[in-house]
Formats: sequence, C-alpha cells, structure tokens
Amino acid sequence: MVQQEELDRTFAALSDATRRSILRRLGEGPATIGELAEPFGMTLTGLKKHIQVLETAGLVVSEKVGRSRTCRLGADKLDDALAWITFYQRLWERRLDGLDAYFTLQRGTER
Repeated sequence: MVQQEELDRTFAALSDATRRSILRRLGEGPATIGELAEPFGMTLTGLKKHIQVLETAGLVVSEKVGRSRTCRLGADKLDDALAWITFYQRLWERRLDGLDAYFTLQRGTER
C-alpha cells in the first residue's frame, strides 16, 4: 500500500502545470526559490507551496544555503511512476495486438 501512496503523491504533484514547469527547469540544474518564482510572476510563498508538494512526493530536494533555499531534482522518484506507466503501456499494447490479430483473421475468413 505504501507504494500506491507514493504513486498517488507523485501523480498529484505532476498534475499541476506549474510544478511540471518547475521540474523541467530543475532538469537544467539547481535553482533558488527566487529563480524558480520569477518566470511565473509568483510570490515566494506561492512557489514554496509548490516546492513543498514536490518535496513531499520526493521529486525535489531543497536545502538552505545562506539566506536562500536552493532546489534540485530528487533522485529516482520518477522511476516508480515510469514503471507503472510502462506496465500499463505493455498491457494495452498486448490487448491491441490481440485485437489486430482478431480483425486480420476475420478479414481473411470473409474472402
């Protein structure tokens, strides 16, 4: 059940466009809260709330450096989500392959 709760937190964090943009930016390298807030025209408090959601999901790690807080991508938390997506992708591919084979067989018997 713990793994399901972790997936829920991950997908909830990814459900917001601002948080996805934050992750995209952090993919380029670490950034301060101020640097992350700037493109959104958002207050530091508003951005900190998004960072908290991402940290709870393990997607972002932040640390106090001097007077600012620096954020970076969390390690490997998207791997669980990717594994979940891949499982269902393969499941649907097998089902669609089976459906394709069925219709191909049906077309062959109509001739």
